[in-house]
Amino acid sequence: MNAAELVREYLLLGLRFDRLVEGFVDAYTGDPALRRQVDNEPRPDPAVLGRCAAQLRAELPNAGLAEPRARFLAAHLTALECSGRVLAGQQVGFVAEVAAYFDVVITPGDPDVYRQAHAEIDRLLPGADPLADRLAAHRARDEIAPQRLEPAVEALSSALRDRVRATFGLPPQETVRYEVVTDKPWSGFNYYLGDFCSRVAINADLGHRMANLPHLVAHESYPGHHTEHCRKEAGLVRTDHHEEQTIFLVNTPQCLMAEGLADLGLAAAVGPGWGPWAGEILGDLGLRMDGELAERLETAAAGLLGVRQDAALMLHDQRADPADVSAYLQRWLMVPEPRASQILRFLGDPLWRAYTTTYVEGYRLLCTWLADRPPAQPLDQRYLRLLDEPLIPSVIRTELAGS
Repeated sequence: MNAAELVREYLLLGLRFDRLVEGFVDAYTGDPALRRQVDNEPRPDPAVLGRCAAQLRAELPNAGLAEPRARFLAAHLTALECSGRVLAGQQVGFVAEVAAYFDVVITPGDPDVYRQAHAEIDRLLPGADPLADRLAAHRARDEIAPQRLEPAVEALSSALRDRVRATFGLPPQETVRYEVVTDKPWSGFNYYLGDFCSRVAINADLGHRMANLPHLVAHESYPGHHTEHCRKEAGLVRTDHHEEQTIFLVNTPQCLMAEGLADLGLAAAVGPGWGPWAGEILGDLGLRMDGELAERLETAAAGLLGVRQDAALMLHDQRADPADVSAYLQRWLMVPEPRASQILRFLGDPLWRAYTTTYVEGYRLLCTWLADRPPAQPLDQRYLRLLDEPLIPSVIRTELAGS
């Protein structure tokens, strides 16, 4: 099997998984004939798909692909083999499942780190009431009314777009269309449509806060998911003809890389001082946000990053009672029961149950890698590699080990 044949089989395999679980293909911009072929086939057997993934991986060394492409495909075929086993009902330990999907090994977080984060938040929000109550009151003051959500998003998006165009470059015809939705397990979602266009849905059910909006827009659009899709379509697909990049599959190493770079998007596009920067933009809309306090609180809350992954381990590895997991989330994240229930809904979704790791470990790994850049290399130049190259977590770890 030559390179073109193997990549074609990989695309067909990914599309067939989408027949089993709607949403497994996050984005597909390749040959529509392949999609039509799969749509006209009988419903596939997940166990067969898993075996096909293993067979394709075994044929990779003889396909004649350059090392970065072969490495990328090997990691993704490992993930698809595991998905086939899980969907076929085979027993796979949760930690092993996460490792196969995302090329990373997870462990529980350290409560002492969470206590330090609480102590810093306590310092930033002084008062006599319990810390959780003070934080809830602050968050309530920071919440943005649903009818003002879309204009605020559009304003932040426009400002970030200008920065990303100047710093990283974007195809001139690229566009993002925003829509406000409800009844979703996530806060925001980028639907990449191809031809440098995205539709970004924002879930109004979560009660978005002004302090969170800059991160959300940076994550979903500029310089996050939309920017990555655009630059990879322009470079890897249209220029270099890496057809495997025309498909984006859930529960693969692609996701950990994409979520990590998207969560670091605001740091890459704006950097320190993003709070006052965002406060000025929102102030033009008549919204009042203490940008400096928002930035300090977000920095402190980063110490709580591992709490959601702990909850996933409790739920799926330790088989803890969901009520105990909810209590854990409420304690360490200092969120009310309805918010903990929303997090549990995401963790319990069959497609998304392992996905929290992409945010936790993706941020940790890529934050470390960006900070570890050569002294003379600007941050935006390092970040550009994430947007343009077919990197996987093990490659990042290798570079860190060799630095």
